[in-house]
Amino acid sequence: MNNDVLLEARRRWTIYNLPFGALRDCYAQPLPRARQEYRDTDYVALDFETTGLYPVKDQILSFGWVPIDGNRIRLDGAQHRMIKVDQAISAESAVIHQITDDQAARGEPLKEVLTDFLRVLGGRVLVAHHARIERGFLAAACRDFFGDEPLVRVVDTEALARRSLERRQQAYRPSDLRLHALAQSYNLPQMTAHNALSDALNTAQVFLAQIAYLDTGKSLRLQDLLT
Repeated sequence: MNNDVLLEARRRWTIYNLPFGALRDCYAQPLPRARQEYRDTDYVALDFETTGLYPVKDQILSFGWVPIDGNRIRLDGAQHRMIKVDQAISAESAVIHQITDDQAARGEPLKEVLTDFLRVLGGRVLVAHHARIERGFLAAACRDFFGDEPLVRVVDTEALARRSLERRQQAYRPSDLRLHALAQSYNLPQMTAHNALSDALNTAQVFLAQIAYLDTGKSLRLQDLLT
């Protein structure tokens, strides 16, 4: 039994065990099949700004997401949403993402923003840079509010970059894999770092540049890109 069949069986089983709500609606959309062409697949690039790196104790400060239909970025669907948090933001953290306690106090409830994002995520592949962060915080938030994690396929632009360099047996430094370093290597427009929407858009552009490089005219399937 292949992975597509197993995931589809899990998706169908989970639908009947989830309460009605945003996560159930997300599960209601069939997952893209691993063997389908990347051009026939829809994606959504996601970035979080957070108070730290650990979902068990840290919080999401802002969401940024950008839908990608096939190989086209949909700016009309891009969103930047600030989250209301219930803990003080450390000075060290604020220096990085430039989000203050006052801004966070005026943010939206996490559940509302998460609900809107899950409506976009359904049926799409999640694209993130160093995707472990987004996957971890997204899973934790969905467990808290909806009782389960989202079932989602993931492309990690950092992992794609590492894989490409290693295949070419090209030496690299960890800093070469950073999002803005990759954007620069593809001659993409430079954007503000540590802003959720800017980083999500940067991730989307890097992703499309990566797959343009990989697309040699032969079949390029989603399974060749997945984390």
